[in-house]
Amino acid sequence: MTRLVAGSAGGRTLRVPAKGTRPTSERVREALFSRLEHLGVVRDARVLDLYAGSGALGLEAASRGAAAVVLVEAARAAADVCRTNVAATGLGARVRVVADRAERFVLAPPPAPWDLVLVDPPYDLAEDVLGGVLAAVGRSLAPAAVVLVERSSRTPEPTWGPGLVRFDERLYGDTRVWFAEPAEPPAGRPDDTPDDGPDDDPDDGPAGTSAGPSAGPAGETPARGAEGASAAVPRRAGD
Repeated sequence: MTRLVAGSAGGRTLRVPAKGTRPTSERVREALFSRLEHLGVVRDARVLDLYAGSGALGLEAASRGAAAVVLVEAARAAADVCRTNVAATGLGARVRVVADRAERFVLAPPPAPWDLVLVDPPYDLAEDVLGGVLAAVGRSLAPAAVVLVERSSRTPEPTWGPGLVRFDERLYGDTRVWFAEPAEPPAGRPDDTPDDGPDDDPDDGPAGTSAGPSAGPAGETPARGAEGASAAVPRRAGD
């Protein structure tokens, strides 16, 4: 079991599929949505949650005020769990479950552009398959949209395609998260990260791991800076 962290359905318990999924921990979800809310891409947003699993990410967005959320999950048992969680949280008026493969769903143009796309694929998903999904997503975004990709910390950075560019990368224990935006983002979006996440390490991080002096909320680390590689590319104006 896991719970929604905040919003109108905060504290509600969610079911988790018996196998085949790895839900994002509550502490990591709290840190992620603190960042996303700071960027202004949650409230009143059109949200797409690909490889939804239990639906926790998309339901967290709905609980925090997203206008419309689509949960896409190919596994029938997991899609049924999504439907159960939608009903249990009372968010059915704004959340729809689609039992389909993400790779196929993104090929059809949406009725309106997405403001936020959450991508948390299975760790064993091939990188070229994920790259194809992201390339399709990049053609279906609002100008100020954000795409979030969650993967294992051992996974290489995704191939974004011509429509997307990464603007940030974060490490939460053994989970790595990339933030991307349309290749031509609007000016004026804030780029700093608020220091309002949880203070301790995420509960799904490796045992005995310390975030170290450079860590941010929930054991959050600006991943590339921490590893001595190139920093994330800041593309947002108005800092």
